[in-house]
Amino acid sequence: MAPRRKCPVCGSKQWHKDSSSGLVACSEGHVIQNFRNESGETQDLGNYTMRKRILKSGRKKGRMSRADPKLYHGERARFHYYQCLQLVLRKQIAALIALWDLPPEFETVCRDIWALHLTLLPRPPPAEPYHHMREQKVNDSDAGDTKPSLDNPEESRSDDDGDDHQSSSSSSEEEDSELAELLRENSEFSSSDEEKAKDHASQKQGVQSSYQFVGTYDRPVNCIAVLVVACWTMRLPVMYKDFIDVIESYELPYLDFLRLLPSDMTCHLTKHAVRALSPHFPPSTLYIHRLASRLAKLMYANYGVFTPELNASPVLWRVVQQCLGSTPTLYRLAKRLGHILSLPLTLHHSLSPTLHRIAPGDPEIHIYDNVPPELALVATAIVVLKLVYGLDGKLRLPRDVEDPASALPDVHGYLSAFRRMGEADTRHNEKRFSSRVPMSTGDMDLATTDEFLDFCERVLVKSQRGESDQQILDNYFPLSTENGGARLEVIAPHSIVERLSATMINISETNVLQPGESYTIYHSRDVLGNLPEEQALIITRSAKWVGVSDDYLCGVVERFERRLRRWYYKERRREKEEQESEGDGLLDGVED
Repeated sequence: MAPRRKCPVCGSKQWHKDSSSGLVACSEGHVIQNFRNESGETQDLGNYTMRKRILKSGRKKGRMSRADPKLYHGERARFHYYQCLQLVLRKQIAALIALWDLPPEFETVCRDIWALHLTLLPRPPPAEPYHHMREQKVNDSDAGDTKPSLDNPEESRSDDDGDDHQSSSSSSEEEDSELAELLRENSEFSSSDEEKAKDHASQKQGVQSSYQFVGTYDRPVNCIAVLVVACWTMRLPVMYKDFIDVIESYELPYLDFLRLLPSDMTCHLTKHAVRALSPHFPPSTLYIHRLASRLAKLMYANYGVFTPELNASPVLWRVVQQCLGSTPTLYRLAKRLGHILSLPLTLHHSLSPTLHRIAPGDPEIHIYDNVPPELALVATAIVVLKLVYGLDGKLRLPRDVEDPASALPDVHGYLSAFRRMGEADTRHNEKRFSSRVPMSTGDMDLATTDEFLDFCERVLVKSQRGESDQQILDNYFPLSTENGGARLEVIAPHSIVERLSATMINISETNVLQPGESYTIYHSRDVLGNLPEEQALIITRSAKWVGVSDDYLCGVVERFERRLRRWYYKERRREKEEQESEGDGLLDGVED
């Protein structure tokens, strides 16, 4: 490399070397004298050459890791995560058996469905930490002395090739060091650009891809889906709202259940696992149905395990009595209408039998009927109420004693009792402290305040003593639970509608509509439209009872109403064709 001195001719300090001739010249082109580039071995280096030496230290800089050795990562963390989920599922099974007085076979059914659920996951959990132990053994063997042997001929061969390559490269560098120096400078610029481009690409990829410890089907809500499928398998008349109610009352372990796990399991959980195992809110009805529907479909498609239909009769009676507060006549009419509408009573539409085809263009299956079955029963009962009462502000009275509408309560008394049912929901003990019930501590009396404090103690406070000590204190030194305030009266909402007068028979008035006349279908997507007051009252409470939004329930009701309308016109067309065919037959007989 040229020295930083002035040119004797022009005084310039900018020098460069010609690659072809090897001469050193200034920026004006004056060639420096007494400099010659020779190729050969020399002992004394010239004044215009420079050699850099790199001293490499044999010591390895070890940096202490700040990671907690107790935390599990990778596949071992996922296996431990599923161990926690399985323990929580066992606690949930034990809680449901105690709450609902279920048979012991329920645990066996849940265990089999849980095993099928694990095999049907998009990314199944790894095996027991066999892979982790094997990795530890490999790391221990790599940490020992590594000597070339006949067992690894490729390593020794690669080492020999590396030595030969190093000797040849050193000789070539001695032959033309200046050329190597110029090539090295060029390679430094190119390699630095490539490294920057790689770093930028890796940073961009890191921003785009986010780390996700678990997926949708690995979360704790899938344990609830397993319990739902197990209840359907045993033909238990349960609804999704039943699970949500026991979750909100903390009788079923789901919210903040990490405090129920032993400390020797929670100490190995990372922040991602803790976040995944800590749901803050109970799942919705539609979310549980989507997961349970997927599980039932995959079980049948992959293993041929068929999930039976809903035990619809008890559930429909709960809808009629507890939700709508009506009579057995509504139960009979809703059951008849559900048969006409071909209600979906399976977890997934692919599990239901094909529909009876009257015309060639009729569908074989309702693919858009994948709604919760209890929601379908509620919508069917609401359609029956609209057929009988109208729920549009217009009075409808039957004209015949044999009309089923005459066995239902009077519309005015029924609607007033229905309003009182909504007010009684807030005073019901089972749902008094639910998160959906607006309640202020300033409006509580002494009895309600004591019950709320007992609820908070059971839910939020974890006993630091052993279970035996706590049991001894409760048995021999119980705290006084008496209070001066009177307890609230427990009122069942469906008991309010008893002793209502029946619907009157219209004998003389001709301008009064009959049940089923002037039926109005309201569009559920009409944002600016409003429902009548009577129908909005029933829709609001029914949607809250099922656990869905008002708009979603209105959409299901509209779908069933339009299906009923199509069935009605098809029946009229079929009857008309039969009458015409009978008339043609009579005319042919007269001609003969």
